[in-house]
Amino acid sequence: MSKILIADDADFLRERISKMLSAEGHETLEARNGFLAVEQYKQHDPDVTLMDLAMPEMDGLTALKEIRAFDPNAKVVMLAALGQESAVLEAIKSGARDFVVKPFERDRILLAINKLLRPP
Repeated sequence: MSKILIADDADFLRERISKMLSAEGHETLEARNGFLAVEQYKQHDPDVTLMDLAMPEMDGLTALKEIRAFDPNAKVVMLAALGQESAVLEAIKSGARDFVVKPFERDRILLAINKLLRPP
C-alpha cells in the first residue's frame, strides 16, 4: 500500500481522488492548499503527491519547490487546468515528475501514480 498526498483546494476533487485511490488500496492524505501540503509532506513522507497548480495561501508551484527543497527525491504529479501550460512547464523544470490535465480520467491519474511507484 502506498501513501498518496492529494493537494487541491476543491473539496469535491480531493474526495473523488481519495475514494478512487482508496479503492485501489492506497492510503490517502489531503491538503486544501500548498502551505498545508508542505506540512503534510514533511509530517507523513508520502510516496506520491498530487498537487493542484492553483490554490490559495500557497500555489502548487511554490509548494512543489518547497517540497523538493526538503526532499529532492519527492515524486510530485501536478494537476492543471487547460490553459496553464506555461505553469506546467515551470513545474516540470522545478522537479514535477508528471502532470495531469483537469478534467481528468480515472485511468490517467492511476497511470501517473503507478508509473512513479514502479521501482527504477
